[in-house]
Amino acid sequence: MEQYIIKGGKPLKGEVNISGAKNAALGILAAAIMTDETVTIDNLPDVRDINVLLQAMEGIGAKVERVGKHVVKINGKGISSISIDYEYIRKIRASYYLLGALLGKYKKGQVALPGGCNIGSRPIDQHIKGFKALGATVKIEQGMIDTNAEVLRGNHIYLDVVSVGATINIMLAACMAEGKTLIENAAKEPHIVDVANFLNSMGANVKGAGTDVIRITGVQSLHGSEYSIIPDQIEAGTFMIAAAATKGDVVIRNVIPKHLEAITAKLEEMGACVEELDDAVHVFANERLGNTHVKTLPYPGFPTDMQPQISMLLALSKGTSIVTESIFENRFKYVDELARMGTNIKVEGNTAIIDGVEKITGAVVSAPDLRAGAALVVAGLVAEGYTVIDHIEYVERGYEDFEGKMKALGAHMDKVDMEDERAIQKFKLKIS
Repeated sequence: MEQYIIKGGKPLKGEVNISGAKNAALGILAAAIMTDETVTIDNLPDVRDINVLLQAMEGIGAKVERVGKHVVKINGKGISSISIDYEYIRKIRASYYLLGALLGKYKKGQVALPGGCNIGSRPIDQHIKGFKALGATVKIEQGMIDTNAEVLRGNHIYLDVVSVGATINIMLAACMAEGKTLIENAAKEPHIVDVANFLNSMGANVKGAGTDVIRITGVQSLHGSEYSIIPDQIEAGTFMIAAAATKGDVVIRNVIPKHLEAITAKLEEMGACVEELDDAVHVFANERLGNTHVKTLPYPGFPTDMQPQISMLLALSKGTSIVTESIFENRFKYVDELARMGTNIKVEGNTAIIDGVEKITGAVVSAPDLRAGAALVVAGLVAEGYTVIDHIEYVERGYEDFEGKMKALGAHMDKVDMEDERAIQKFKLKIS
């Protein structure tokens, strides 16, 4: 097992390039198996979730060829199984996108009930509702979701709650259904738009992605395509927070500034400086920031995946801030870890009341999930002394070369084997 060791107190300075969006890539990879022709996908992030999904696709017979670190060729012609092994599903929740892809292409699919980060209940009832509306039968037996349809027919589907996963899964199934499908109360996140654009590049007819009404006219078949994934808004936001927290000066490149507006607005409210460029944002701060209130909401609201990071920043800011989590009910598990570093955060239900402190100190902490792990890294960069973070496999699910990018900005940070005491001592000697 590996862990991060960080010596805090150094402002981040320089430039960082953002990788492709993990959440878009997961939907796009699943969609790629819906054609028997070869699809080439560029700007693919080299993170654990992506690699596990590619293995799952190979496991059912798809041909996967890694052309480069960030480029993959996929051909779904040789798929021989419509059942996705639990071994893959338990590692990443988004493997369930293969269910919509298989149902759309083969009119049947079987996937284990999903796992992923432990941040609360994320039911799949809206996925099932959508599949049934298209004419599929859905059974849950022995931990597997089994879908089957004689024929898929377009329908009017109203989602009871805004769900990114359900929106993508229904889009995948509906794009090869007979007739027209209307998805109302659809999610509007940038990766919804990216998956729709990718489907259209393969010959699908999807309109309205990015609004709350998506219209899909089914086609008989899809064809090969070459496509480049959008930049990762959450990785970009994490580096924006890290720059502000360390009182640094960082240019974050390969981003779409419009996707970052909710994060930019909160940072500016707190007193940080954010300059938007064509495909970059420049974030800098030279003093302790002020307080603000944050409520997570579906896009274009403040993203739930940025809640732990901004809560950590607010824990170091002046005054009292309130953070309300309206998406997931169990997303404050990291608060106990931050408390070990000296923060003052009180959680009441889905609300955190944060009294800012002037400084925090290093400690041994454990990442409870992906985004909380990133927040703990940022805390370590600010803390006095050394911070050691366990369970960094969560962080590596969604951040490519996180410690390498931080080190390039001047951070004192390394990834070490937790059994190797000499590596930790060597790190301390190197930076002392």
